Amino acid sequence: MTAPCLPSVFDPCFTRGHLFAVGLSLVVASTAAAGLPHAEPAAVGMDAAHLARIDQIVAEGLAEKRMPGCVVCIGRRGKIVLLKAYGNKQREPSELPMTTDTVFDMASITKPVATATSVMILVERGQLKLNQRVSSVIPEFAANGKEEITVFDLLTHQSGLLPDNKVADYEDGPDKALERICALDLQAPTGTKFIYSDVNYILLGELVRRVSGKSVHEFSQENIFQPLGMRETGYLPRKELKSRAAPTEQREGRWMQGEVHDPRAYLLGGVAGHAGLFSTAEDIAIYAQMMIQQGEFGGQRILAPRTVATMTRGYRLLGGSRSTMEGVPANPPVFLRGLGWDKRSGYSINRGELLSDSAFGHGGFTGTVLWIDPDLELFVIFLSNRVHPDGKGLVNPLAGRIGTVAAGAIRDASTPARPPREVLTGIDVLVKGNFRQLAGRKLGLITNHTGKSRDGQSTVKLLHEAKGVQLAALFSPEHGFEGKLDISKIGDAQDAATGLKVFSLYGETRKPTAAMLEPIDTLVFDIQDIGARFYTYVSTMGEAMQAAAEHKKRFVVLDRPNPIGGLAVAGPMLDPGKESFVGFHRLPVRHGMTIGELARLFKAELKLDLELEVIACEGWRRADAWDATGLTWINPSPNMRSLTQAFLYPGIGLLETTNLSVGRGTDTPFEVIGAPWLDGRKVAAELAAQGLAGVTFVPIEFTPTGSKFANEKCGGINIAITDRNRFEPLRTGLAIAAALRELYPDVWEAKSYLRLLGNEKTLQAVLDGKSADEILEVAREGVNDFQRRRLTFLLYE
Repeated sequence: MTAPCLPSVFDPCFTRGHLFAVGLSLVVASTAAAGLPHAEPAAVGMDAAHLARIDQIVAEGLAEKRMPGCVVCIGRRGKIVLLKAYGNKQREPSELPMTTDTVFDMASITKPVATATSVMILVERGQLKLNQRVSSVIPEFAANGKEEITVFDLLTHQSGLLPDNKVADYEDGPDKALERICALDLQAPTGTKFIYSDVNYILLGELVRRVSGKSVHEFSQENIFQPLGMRETGYLPRKELKSRAAPTEQREGRWMQGEVHDPRAYLLGGVAGHAGLFSTAEDIAIYAQMMIQQGEFGGQRILAPRTVATMTRGYRLLGGSRSTMEGVPANPPVFLRGLGWDKRSGYSINRGELLSDSAFGHGGFTGTVLWIDPDLELFVIFLSNRVHPDGKGLVNPLAGRIGTVAAGAIRDASTPARPPREVLTGIDVLVKGNFRQLAGRKLGLITNHTGKSRDGQSTVKLLHEAKGVQLAALFSPEHGFEGKLDISKIGDAQDAATGLKVFSLYGETRKPTAAMLEPIDTLVFDIQDIGARFYTYVSTMGEAMQAAAEHKKRFVVLDRPNPIGGLAVAGPMLDPGKESFVGFHRLPVRHGMTIGELARLFKAELKLDLELEVIACEGWRRADAWDATGLTWINPSPNMRSLTQAFLYPGIGLLETTNLSVGRGTDTPFEVIGAPWLDGRKVAAELAAQGLAGVTFVPIEFTPTGSKFANEKCGGINIAITDRNRFEPLRTGLAIAAALRELYPDVWEAKSYLRLLGNEKTLQAVLDGKSADEILEVAREGVNDFQRRRLTFLLYE
C-alpha cells in the first residue's frame, strides 16, 4: 500500500507503505513560533567559559573515533545558548563536514517524542487508559498469556515481551509482522521485570493506529510536529531533508541516508512506534521547550500540565537487561522510568550527573541523546551518527559528560519560573477556601494530635469555630485522641476544649456505629499517616469509609504528605485473605501514596457507594519527603519520633512481631534492633558484607526500659542511614531477616514474622534460608501490578 501523500517533511514518492497503513489524512497548519531564539549564556544564568569545556570533550571523542561528528544544542529558559557542529557528517565514500542543520535518524528517541507523546494525547482525550489492556484494542494479542498486558506495561517496558523478535518476522509485510508479534510468548511474567523492548513500542504504534484511525506517522504530524512548527521532524523525510541527512551504514549496496537504520522499522515501511523519526537539533529544541513549559509552546498546547507530569514522573521498576544497547551495562538492579522516558536506570549513562531529579531523557542507537530538566529549565541535545560507517562508535558516556557540563554551567541559585515551595495540607486548603467544601454540614471528625494546620492550630478548633459548619462528634484512632497511649484497648473520652465526646475507634469497635453517626451527615478524616501498610491509621480510615458508605454519609479526607515520599514502592504485597487491622487492603508494605490517594483507591477497589471528596495538599510533590515541606514534625505515635525512624519503619517495623526488640523502650525506636541472645558484631559484619546502599550498621548494647526485653541487656545493632536517596528500607529489613535466619536458625522465631509481612511466599523464602536478594525477588511479586493499579488514584506530580 502506498504511503499517504502528506506535505512538509514527507517524501511524496515513498511507496513502501507504513506501519499497518491507513488512508489519507489532513495535516494541521502550523501556527507556532518559528523556533527558539538564541542568547548569550549569561543572559540565562550560565557561564560561557564553563560551557566551552564541551569543545574539549567532543574533541576527545572525535580523536578516539567515537563518532564521525556531532551537533550539540543546549538551551535554558526558552533560549538556545549553544548550537554547534563538530567533525564530519560523512566519512565514506567521501568526507563532508557536519552542519547544525544536519538531519539525523533519531532511532529510539522516536519512542518518547513521537509514540509515547501520541499515546498520552489519546489518554488525555479519553480514547485510551494507561491501565487499559492492550487486548481490548488488539484482541488477537491476548494469545499465549498476554491478555493482562496494559498500555502502562508497554510504555514502561514491563510487559514481559522480549527485546526484539527476529528480523525475518517482518519480511512479509506489516500484517504478517503483527500476526507474529501477537503469537509471541512472554519472556517474564508481566509486571515482574524491566525488559527494554522495541516490540512494546511497535505495539504502541499499532494502538495509536487502531484508536485514532491514523498511523503514528500521521498522528504525530497532525498533533505534535506541525502544530509546534517542527517542519523538519517526522517519518519519511522528503528529498531535500534526505540530502541534508547524516548517513549511517550501508544497506542493499547503498548508504542509508534519510532512510531508517533500524531493520524492523525499514521493513515496516519506515514508520514504526520504536524507530523511524528524523529531526534536527533546533526542531528537537522546540519539543524540549514544550515539555519544560508543561505541554505548551508558541501558543500551541500539545499536552495538559498534568499529562506531562504523569508522563515524566519516575516509576520504580525492577531491573532487567538489554546488553545490546550501546554503552549500557546488563542487569542493573532498579530502574526509575517515566512513560516513554528514562529517569535513572542502567540506561542513564548518557544522563548528566548534575541534572535534577525531575530530569527525563532518552537515547537512540544511532548516537542520539536528549535530556530535559524542568527544574533547571535546561535541555541538552546531542546528535551524532556514531554507527557511520561501520556500525561502531560509542557516544553515551560522552553525551553524559556534556550534560554534566551544561548543568554545571548554571550560575544562578534558583529557578525564578517556579514559585517558592510552601506545602499546605488539606486543612490549610480548607481554611484558605473559608470551609466552602463543608458549608452547611454536620460533621464528625476523625483525628488526633497530628490534625493541625501549618501554623499549629488544631483541626478540631478550626472546625469548631468555623462559620457555616457544625462540628458534632469526634473520633480517635489507635494511641487515642492525644496520641500518647500505647495500649491494646482505648475507651471513649471527652475533649476539654469543645466538650464534645470522643468516640474511640480502637476500643469496643474499630468502625463507627450507626448510633455514633446518627447526628452527623459528613465524616471528616485528618490524621498524619507514615507510609507503611501496617500503620493502623490507614485501617481506621478504611473502616470509617465502609461505615460511611453503609449509612449514606459523606466522607471528606483532609490530605497530608506521605512523609517518606510518594515515588518509592516496595513489597511484599498483602496476600488475598490476610486482610486485618494491620493490613486493611491489598497493598505493598511501602505504598508511596498519601492518605487521600489511598481513600480514592479504597473507594474504587472496595466498590464503596460513597460520596468521597479529598481536599488535596498544595505544593507537595511525590519526590518530597517531610523535610522538603516546611511543615512541623509531630510524632504521629509514641514510638515514631523522627523522620529517620519513619524511613526505617517499613523494613524494621516488620520485625517486631518476632522475638526481637526494635527499640521500643529506648530513645531510638526502629533505629536499633537486638535481643539478649544476639551478638551485634556478628550481625553487623554479616550485613556489611551484603553492601546495602545508603545504610551502615554499628554493633551496640542496650537495655530497654519497657516493651519487649524490658530491663534486660540486649546485644544489637544501630541502623544508621547514610544516604536517604539510595536507602531501601524493605531491602534492609529483609536482609536483616536473612542474616538472623543464617546466624540464629534455632533461636530467632521467624514464623511470627508473617503477621505484618502478610505474604506466605516471602516468609517461606526467609525460612528456607534464601539470600537477601532472593527474598527480595520473591517480595517484588505483584508490586508492579500495584503500580499500575494506583495510577488512576494519584493526585500529585
